[in-house]
Amino acid sequence: MKISRRSCLFGLAAGPSLTLGAAALDSDVAQRRAAYQRWVESLPKAAAPVLTKHGLIAIELARWQVLEANQAAAVDARHFYGIGNHAIVKHRRDSGTRVAEWFGERGGPIVHFNSGYVDGKELILAHSNFPQLPMASSLEVFSTETLTPIRSTSLGIRLGSLTWATRYRGHWFACFANYNDSGTTPGFDQRWTHVAKYDDRWQMLESWLFPPQVVATWGASACSGGDFGPDGLLYVTGHDASELYVLRLPQTGVTLEYLTTIDIPFEGQGWAWDRTRPDDRIIFGINRRTQEVVCTRVPVIPTKILA
Repeated sequence: MKISRRSCLFGLAAGPSLTLGAAALDSDVAQRRAAYQRWVESLPKAAAPVLTKHGLIAIELARWQVLEANQAAAVDARHFYGIGNHAIVKHRRDSGTRVAEWFGERGGPIVHFNSGYVDGKELILAHSNFPQLPMASSLEVFSTETLTPIRSTSLGIRLGSLTWATRYRGHWFACFANYNDSGTTPGFDQRWTHVAKYDDRWQMLESWLFPPQVVATWGASACSGGDFGPDGLLYVTGHDASELYVLRLPQTGVTLEYLTTIDIPFEGQGWAWDRTRPDDRIIFGINRRTQEVVCTRVPVIPTKILA
């Protein structure tokens, strides 16, 4: 039989053999897909995320009545600082005596202080315009000696309100919170709350989501306080629960790794490590309901939890 060039090009003359070849190819692909699916199903499944506890409890050391401290507390070697929406008060650690204070104007540029910490002679505060929209934030630095403003870094409009920021291993790490109630950009909720790593120009380098079992503890709010401990782990609090969640940066993926929970004698919100005594593992937080600043010792995380 004479086969024309046109028939050869279109496979008309060799139709039966081509059909058989295609069928064999389809069968081989189907077998490979089935084998791959069986392999996937044989892989071990990750455990469902739960808020596991290991009996870790922080020990209360002292507390003081500080009416203005409705957002956070900070601390240095000789003083602690109560932080309100637009207020800072400085007290002696040995006696609780107030020695200085600063109050911003109502309706002024300072709207909502969040967490703060002391670095040398500087009190570094996370600030946002919560609950105003669009959400915008800044980093405000005050003198610990005089409680006067030193400098301000506007971070502008970002996805979330800045609730805490800290220096760790040469970079800024900061939490931008989103909520399930007022003060959040429409279309977003607390699941969009994240921790990000920034360079000194506040350009984002990496970012991570919070573990779902931690998000589930926030109610309508989000992460209010956080910082890296002397052990390199990330400790965070929500808005209301008397719990300190221990996390670490993941080796893979986009979600912070949950390790354990520590029961603490204050209600979430903002808090700070005593960086002058890292081995003592002391933090200062607040009890918003009783209007108190609380000094607490945090237990060491057992090695078996870190494995």
